[in-house]
Order: sequence, then structure tokens, then C-alpha cells
Amino acid sequence: MCTTCGCGGGEPKLDGQPHAHAHAHDHGPPRPGRRRVSLEQNLLAKNDALAALNRQAFAERGILALNLVSSPGSGKTTLLEQTILLLKGRVPVVVIEGDQQTSQDADRIRAAGAPAVQVNTGKGCHLDAHMVGHALESLAPAAGSVLMIENVGNLVCPAAFDLGEAHKVVILSVTEGEDKPLKYPDMFAAADLMLLNKVDLLPHLRFDVDRCLGYARRVNPGIRILHVSAQTGAGMEAWLAWIEAGRREALAARAMAQA
Repeated sequence: MCTTCGCGGGEPKLDGQPHAHAHAHDHGPPRPGRRRVSLEQNLLAKNDALAALNRQAFAERGILALNLVSSPGSGKTTLLEQTILLLKGRVPVVVIEGDQQTSQDADRIRAAGAPAVQVNTGKGCHLDAHMVGHALESLAPAAGSVLMIENVGNLVCPAAFDLGEAHKVVILSVTEGEDKPLKYPDMFAAADLMLLNKVDLLPHLRFDVDRCLGYARRVNPGIRILHVSAQTGAGMEAWLAWIEAGRREALAARAMAQA
């Protein structure tokens, strides 16, 4: 069991092939006190060191890396599919798919036209920096690419694990309830952008948009919020413009570093 998030010790797999898990697991009963705190600190320190290496690799190639996080059922994969289709010919996109089991989401992403690597975490409830670095070696994205990391559906553990990304993007569906930002404050505090998804369903739901946005800004006053629907295309151009602006910043930073 992971000493920080409680995820099980199933060995992660990259496109179905097992590889060594980056963080240590304690499969016995959790031990209270200083030992547990020390293990948690060591775990996160190791992850942060690997995340720094990922971030350096992204910077050297001018890659914009985005960590997409949400609850299960938020529409994250459908939104990602539509994003890839709309960016075709505009921005090169590669994807790391994180799920506990199956390669279905990676298959969908490849069908949409983007190279993808599936990382199965077994009983683990989040991706970590080692998994992303290992997947990056397989993807070998070109300079100037946008890397979309679709994290395991979970609004708790991914908040604590830096993957080396430029931004966390939290996706909240209007079908989930407007109080999610208060229930999972760490994730919304860590995110730079919130996508309020499935807004086409609002006429059929009792969802208070203003209350939801107020909760999100109470947790994170600086969070940017976009309203989107992958089904109707509402708000998608604003989302694409945000991605393209981030990519230009990544390429400009690379050029300055090389000058």
C-alpha cells in the first residue's frame, strides 16, 4: 500500500507490459508516527526529483505538458478526443493515458489521430513522475508538441504528485455537483485551469453554475475557468486558444534558453 495515498501495490504496466513502480510500497499495516511521516516525505521527494527531470526534458524540447485530472465520468477522454481532432493540422499532440486497467482510452485516442501510450497502474490510483518519464521515452514527442497526460480518474491523490507538467487542468462535469471544489480543495487549489464540462446538459439539471464557480474561486482565487461541451463544441475554441498560447510560451522559453 502506498504510504501517502493508500493505493495498492499492483505493478504498473506500459501498454500492457510491466515495469518497475517508482514509489516504494508498504504492504503491511500502516505505522503511525514519525516513520509514516518520513516515508511520505521520502516518497514525495523522490517523485519531485523525477518530476524535475521531466520538466527539464519538456523545456529542452519546447513541449507543453498538461496534466488532466478529474473524477471518473467527467467526460475527460471524450473532451480529449475532440481536442485532438480540432487541433489536427494546428498543433502536434501526444498523449499518456493513465488507467488502472485496460487500453480502451489509449485506443480511442489513437483512433482520433494522436500517438498514445497507455499506463496501467494496477491498484494504483494516480500516475507518478517515473511513469510519465518512462512513457515519454516510448512516445519520443517532437519539439514543440503538446503532451496531454490523462491521469487516473481521482480528485485526491493526483493533487500531491507533480509529473513535471506546466499546468494541472481540472475537469468538472455539471453532472457531478457544484460543491466538488469544496470537497476536494487540494486538487482545485493545485489547478491553473478548470474546465466546466458538459454545459450542454445544464437545461436538464439542477446545477448552480455561479455557486460552483464561487466555490472554485474560494479555494483558488487565481483559477481560470472555461465552460465547454465536447458534444456541441461550445467553448472549445477558447480551450484550444489557451493550449496554443501555452505552446507558444514553451517554444519561446526554449528559444531563449538556446540563444
